[in-house]
Amino acid sequence: MTKVRRPTQAGAFYEGNADSLRKQIENCFLHEFGPGKIPMVVKTGLKTIMGLVCPHAGYMFSGPVAAHAYYSLACDGRPDVAVIFGPNHTGYGSALAVMNEGFWRTPLGDVEVDGETANQIVRESRIVDVDDSAHRFEHSIEVQLPFLQYLYGSEIKIVPICFLMQDLSSAKEVGKAVAKALAGKNAVVIASSDMTHYEPQKSAERKDRTALEAVKEMDEDKFYSIIETHRITACGYGPIAALITAAKLLGAKEAKVLCYKTSGDIIGDYSSVVGYAAVCFQK
Repeated sequence: MTKVRRPTQAGAFYEGNADSLRKQIENCFLHEFGPGKIPMVVKTGLKTIMGLVCPHAGYMFSGPVAAHAYYSLACDGRPDVAVIFGPNHTGYGSALAVMNEGFWRTPLGDVEVDGETANQIVRESRIVDVDDSAHRFEHSIEVQLPFLQYLYGSEIKIVPICFLMQDLSSAKEVGKAVAKALAGKNAVVIASSDMTHYEPQKSAERKDRTALEAVKEMDEDKFYSIIETHRITACGYGPIAALITAAKLLGAKEAKVLCYKTSGDIIGDYSSVVGYAAVCFQK
């Protein structure tokens, strides 16, 4: 029997049926904080991009920011596989957990897990477990899928990795294993993370800009020390650090911040905001 990981956020974080969801994604691209147009997908393999940082809140909040990352990906080409790192908000499952078979379902259809790549990452890292339970109710990876499906349909495969444990050495270990597993493949690594949570706009923006400077410098040690020193409540700091490690090993020469906004920018309440950033890593 085929394993299917069913959506937990359809109708909540994003629209629950295919037509409304497509329209919602198009609205994210066309939004005043989005790229402003719908991308033409380049059909060849990826040319320069190997990594993205994307937010994972409800599409009404963070969709336009995420759209910047997916716009740049679409214009660069079509990956065969997306390895998606997400923080574990639920507390279920192993400390570092991958699914290595089956399909993930959204209203836009099913996306296949790339079992071969997943198993290679498990072998290379020795700290990533195969554990479906970590993924069952987790939204951070799920909300990336409709964007990928909107662009590439079911042609793309995924490797979902959930981080309950987010210390620096584990993040680097996962990043190294993923870089080895993806060597020579047409792949993108996506770190799913929101930035500062529930602080006034000015302090959130100040903290997040500082952290994003370290991301731009592709310096995961500096990024961690900033997260700790400034007590920045970004939920996916482990995934971001793992992405920086992997991107450098895969030949990234620069990281660009494509967009930074907060929930305050969207809804006009600046008293307690969540920060959202889109970043791309390029050869």
